Amino acid sequence: MPVVTFLQLNTIFLSMIMEAIPFILLGVIISGLIQTFLSERLIARILPRNRYLASLIGCGVGLFFPACECGIVPITRRLIRKGVPLHAGIAFMLTGPIINPIVLFATYIAFGNDWNMVLIRGGMAIVVAYFTAIVISYLYPKLPLRGMEGAGAEIAAGAESLAGERVRMPMRSRLYDVMLHAIDEFFSVGKYLVLGAFIAASMQTFIPTSTLLHIGSTPIAASLVMIGLAFIMSLCSEADAFIASSFRSTFSIGSLSAFLVFGPMIDIKNTLMLLAVFRGKFVLVLIALVAACTLASSLLVGRLMG
Repeated sequence: MPVVTFLQLNTIFLSMIMEAIPFILLGVIISGLIQTFLSERLIARILPRNRYLASLIGCGVGLFFPACECGIVPITRRLIRKGVPLHAGIAFMLTGPIINPIVLFATYIAFGNDWNMVLIRGGMAIVVAYFTAIVISYLYPKLPLRGMEGAGAEIAAGAESLAGERVRMPMRSRLYDVMLHAIDEFFSVGKYLVLGAFIAASMQTFIPTSTLLHIGSTPIAASLVMIGLAFIMSLCSEADAFIASSFRSTFSIGSLSAFLVFGPMIDIKNTLMLLAVFRGKFVLVLIALVAACTLASSLLVGRLMG
């Protein structure tokens, strides 16, 4: 491998790790707080039983969680293990990295203080996440989490008794418990981040972007190219709008919206983290649903804005 290529690979890899680490830390700390302070009874009271309403609420929760796609997976796993329905958890996981205020503001700045792209990105993210969550709710009545075979009722019963014990614990002990959970979650998810970042950096280094750009000559091909580019580049959702804006002279608003929505929902890094949390078949179904919904939505946006 030439020295220049190695240095490029190394630079991209390290920049991805450095960009993701703060959000992973934020994600695992929030996960620890959920585990320690949020009871199953409270979740059951807040969330409606209706799958359509629960998924809609899941889509909106991301407004209050400033986490990128790197940190959202551990939060989602903890919420689902605490009793949040799978469809509501998936809706939150898909929209969280896009509709939080930090990402929307970054999109506004990247596109020259233009609210149009902000509204397109946020609205399209909610549509894609909501439709995906509803389909998932019908396809997977049982949790597809790894290590959950036959343990659902046992975990729920044990968690309730633990929640009762935690209420009686002094605050210092509870905060110590938060840190223990956060550390455990960090090392559980962190190794997949490193592996995913290396694969993404390798693909960026050895697959010329010009090759992908040359393929996108029709609206469908352009959206598919931008979906593929978003997956390969694996950018943090706080930064991807600045990259997308550099393609404005080459691609339409429809295909740019595909890049801005698909990347934060599914990329190489979080695919590996998803595989650590969910069963492989479920992850494949989830990726296919998100890709199909993103493609259809981007074509609709392209037609309306064209």
